Amino acid sequence: MHQFSGTWPALVTPYTADNAINVDTVVKLVSYHLEKNVGGFYVCGSTGSGVYQSVAERKLMAETALKTVAGRVPVVVHVGAVALVDAIDLARHAQEHGAAAFSSIIPPLYPHMSDVLDYYEALASAVPDFSFFPYLARPEVNALDLVRKLIHLPNVVGTKYTGPNMYEFKQIASLRDENWSVFSGMDEQSIFAAMSGSCGHIGSTLNFMPGAYARIRAHVLAGEHDSALSLQQQANAVTRVLLNHDFGGTLYETMSILGFDCGTPRLPWHPLSAEDKETFRTELEAAGFWDVAKM
Repeated sequence: MHQFSGTWPALVTPYTADNAINVDTVVKLVSYHLEKNVGGFYVCGSTGSGVYQSVAERKLMAETALKTVAGRVPVVVHVGAVALVDAIDLARHAQEHGAAAFSSIIPPLYPHMSDVLDYYEALASAVPDFSFFPYLARPEVNALDLVRKLIHLPNVVGTKYTGPNMYEFKQIASLRDENWSVFSGMDEQSIFAAMSGSCGHIGSTLNFMPGAYARIRAHVLAGEHDSALSLQQQANAVTRVLLNHDFGGTLYETMSILGFDCGTPRLPWHPLSAEDKETFRTELEAAGFWDVAKM
């Protein structure tokens, strides 16, 4: 039984100068996080620009991460796609290569709840013995209602919830007592999700400050809420700098500052201009970036 808990990077996908998957940097990035004792990896999600990659690229990214991890921590592979056949293909591929589970966003361009349910049920049924985490990140969809209608599927063992509504989060986390793991996905709310029953946290900024989030969860579990809140505010000060610019560009620039050659992001994200890079780096350092990055 895999342990779906702890702090997990929503792994960024590095690209080469000619816009291919940078396998060497993937290996270095995964190895770095293993040394930081992360709880697992979430691969090819929104942060990993999975939906902007070809099926072949997504398979290469998953294979590289899984081979580097070598079973030391669980890996959840995001397979969500507009084309259900692609999602099923990617889910089967992830299972064959040793992933602990698969996940999928609520597919875009599926306008009705019934359409979304049909997609999820077909995807789950295609790999019935493979743990499945639906990824809840569309505020116009009633997340609690959706999960209630999916929880009968035997391989739905939890979910990833990216949103600020901790009342809704708590209800989802309380839907089942056993074989149920609900990850939080909004980095700025990690402390409150931990207090509301999250099993762990999966997030973008864990690519460069996973240790800070591990400490936040440790403080919450120890009942040290003041210390957890102080550290959450410290991390949020850094996150705010990224959000004040183009997030995709700032995330890739932050990874460069940390020493990883991740190239430039794919559309719809844009790289920072030379002027913006200088401003961003100054603001990031002033926000205490290195204090949290070194944890």
